[in-house]
Amino acid sequence: MLRLVVVALFVALVWFLLLKLFDRKRPLDWNGIVFAIGFIALAFYLRHVTGMGSLAELLS
Repeated sequence: MLRLVVVALFVALVWFLLLKLFDRKRPLDWNGIVFAIGFIALAFYLRHVTGMGSLAELLS
């Protein structure tokens, strides 16, 4: 159930970002977008290297 909620939120976020991307009335804040992508990539890298930080650890 939790996986379904996470996937649904991810799909909604991607849909929202695509709508904002194709709305050319406002310029995009590329610094914020790159920071968010880098932060997520760093989180996955540190989880891979250290083995800590998964949701399974929190839920068990």
